[in-house]
Amino acid sequence: MGLLDGKTVLVTGASRGIGQAIAERLGAEGGRVACAARTLSEGDHMLEGSLERTVGNIREVGGEATGLAANLSEPEECAGLVERAVEAYGPIDVLVNNAVLTYFTQLVDYPPHRWMRAFQVNVHAPFMLCQAVLPSMIERGGGAIVNISSASAIGPGRGPYPGPPPKGRVEYGSTKAALERFTQGLAEEVTRFGVAVSAVSPSLPVATPGTVLHNVIAEGDPDSEPGSLMAEAVVLLATEPVERVAGRVCYSQQLLAEYGRIENPRGHMADEPGSGYAQI
Repeated sequence: MGLLDGKTVLVTGASRGIGQAIAERLGAEGGRVACAARTLSEGDHMLEGSLERTVGNIREVGGEATGLAANLSEPEECAGLVERAVEAYGPIDVLVNNAVLTYFTQLVDYPPHRWMRAFQVNVHAPFMLCQAVLPSMIERGGGAIVNISSASAIGPGRGPYPGPPPKGRVEYGSTKAALERFTQGLAEEVTRFGVAVSAVSPSLPVATPGTVLHNVIAEGDPDSEPGSLMAEAVVLLATEPVERVAGRVCYSQQLLAEYGRIENPRGHMADEPGSGYAQI
């Protein structure tokens, strides 16, 4: 018996990286997984990974999954995505907002249309997807929404600032900080209906096709963590009683250590001091 037997799961950004790991892990727990991303087939994108591969991996081990190509930078595709997932498997029980868009550009050079597009995928799409799934969750008295965040939500604090600034951190960090505040605000609204809303970030960078390409982290770097840790953390947040996880904004290794799943956690922990929306 899986923790998600008979449950309908929607995971965005499921074609590669953390989203792929999450989709496959939730499928292994018996969830019927609607996997959403822009890349349907291998070769459609410059990066390795596709919905067809993720769905195939889930089905290969006896799980149930379907791929739904969607561009979440287009607002009309958000509502359409939920409709298609419901048509495939029924009302959504678990929504994982993992899809992300960022550009590695310093603010002074940031094209406004790219800034708006990143906020659409990283902040506005989760809002629209939550709004689309919540009526059914509230009516049925339960559900889980897990938002995937980043340690970049923590600002650099006040100066001075040694060394060159990282490119793209202003936009990416701003969207993730907004997503974390959105998480707790929404949790405050819907916990009383039995809907658990939470957010989790990797404690250490994950070597995904995107982060490796843009030299954020190297494959095999000892200061990285596998995507499987994020996937395990999402399983916990999606299946634990609502009173234990509602409004949690946490880090993968911190959460897994708390539940006895790993020993000697490393990297970011939610009780670290920081700036802005950093101490949770």
